[in-house]
Amino acid sequence: MHDVAIIGGGHNGLVCAAYLAGAGLKVVVLERRHVAGGAAVTEEFHPGFRNSVAAYTVSLLNPKIIRDLDLAAHGLRIVERKLSNFLPLEDGRYLKVGAGRTRGEIAKFSEKDANRFEAYETELSIGADFLRQTILECPPNVTEGHPLAALPELVKSGKLGWRLSKLGLETQRQLLALFTQSAGDYLDHWFESAPIKAVLGFDGIVGNYASPYTPGSAYVLLHHCFGEINGRKGLWGHAIGGMGAITQAMAKAAMARGVDIRLSTPVKEVIVEKTRATGVVTEAGERIDARAIVSNLNPKLLYQHLIDQAALPWSFRKAIAAYRCGSGTFRMNVALSELPDFTALPGRDQAEHHSAGIIIAPSLHYMEQAYFDARTHGWSKRPIIEMVISSTLDDTLAPKSQHVASLFCQHVAPSLPDGSSWDAHREEVADLMIATVDAYAPNFKRSVLGQQIMSPLDLERTFGLTGGDIFHGALDLGQMFSARPLLGHADYRGPIPGLYMCGSGTHPGGGVTGAPGHNAAREILRDFRRRR
Repeated sequence: MHDVAIIGGGHNGLVCAAYLAGAGLKVVVLERRHVAGGAAVTEEFHPGFRNSVAAYTVSLLNPKIIRDLDLAAHGLRIVERKLSNFLPLEDGRYLKVGAGRTRGEIAKFSEKDANRFEAYETELSIGADFLRQTILECPPNVTEGHPLAALPELVKSGKLGWRLSKLGLETQRQLLALFTQSAGDYLDHWFESAPIKAVLGFDGIVGNYASPYTPGSAYVLLHHCFGEINGRKGLWGHAIGGMGAITQAMAKAAMARGVDIRLSTPVKEVIVEKTRATGVVTEAGERIDARAIVSNLNPKLLYQHLIDQAALPWSFRKAIAAYRCGSGTFRMNVALSELPDFTALPGRDQAEHHSAGIIIAPSLHYMEQAYFDARTHGWSKRPIIEMVISSTLDDTLAPKSQHVASLFCQHVAPSLPDGSSWDAHREEVADLMIATVDAYAPNFKRSVLGQQIMSPLDLERTFGLTGGDIFHGALDLGQMFSARPLLGHADYRGPIPGLYMCGSGTHPGGGVTGAPGHNAAREILRDFRRRR
């Protein structure tokens, strides 16, 4: 019998497994795919071309986890982008964002905005630093029953309140704005020129099926700012070998501690006996018993598909049915014969802008219209695209002088409004995405040698991302911190004793952070000690 069985070998499941095994527990990880890593994997999608299939860039991976699991010793190496972002515009102008460069670039469009940028960065960094303090902590949990059960949660709330009080009233107001306002309103307060608002506002709609003027989207912007690369805060980079290098290093760290990782082993049922989770049944019919069951799945997938509904309280079933998923993401990987030759910045020889996050979305208005199109038509007529040409930083991914690019495309409806299947439209929408980039770099379409297409339905079928949701649930005030995934279950424990959650549907949410796995392991170990 195992101490712990973990459903899903995504990055959080692997992190959780490594910590638990490091504490002496016997752990098995059950992964449905042929490779561990969940949505953070590197695979060949065209002969000779490999790329990060779903998750495609790194920043949020917590440095404590990197150190604790000694991921560098297991092969992980992360490099910075040479330039953070590149925004080509239809009129031939462009904006570059990067350390020591941004202010001068903004001044091309607005001297006033250039003068305000440093103050904006300072305010955002204060919010990001506050978030960093909460990432590896269990949020205060709403409790029922005996008043003594609430005492530990009151202590947590008190510590949080103390931290807030130390920030001062003005900073508290700034944080309130970041947690409640729309990204558009927040940025309109700071800046007047469209290009800088577009580059910054993109972070507010990444994986977020919403207009940049949807209340709460400023938090999504902030969520993408609490990371760091090699000790430098706020930067984004690339793992040599792709995102799969991260999860393979995690898998090696876990196995070195004795974790049994079983691939091609999908779970079809969580066994509940006498109100307690006691094991799982695989699709092959094997029963695996364990003292604790841990799910790395979307909470909706876990509680609606793997558990007998009679074992769940009615109020919980009602609440989980209302849990919101769907991120409006259409994901592509393309093999290229040459680098894009942008009209705004001509040249097919590798330059710094080719290594940046290349954003196709010139304004917040453009992004808002993309959302409206998706709501009414099913996909944006003029989509939002971030292109990352990872081979400019990593020559292991493509043949010499050729390249691979990730296209992270928005907005598309998780479910098409006319009721048709994404299978009937995926090729059409993929052609639109290629044509959209081609309008800014006219050699792009003819340079495409091969492509991999992942609609929201493909993301759900392949990686278990319900509605194509890369975050395992919308990041808004109703589904974050003490309410993630639901009020009363922010402590990585569900309503069934012995069943835990460690995926991105728990605090602190989506992105390749490893934090949910880290935090869940701490709570599981606490319960094991109590039983002893």
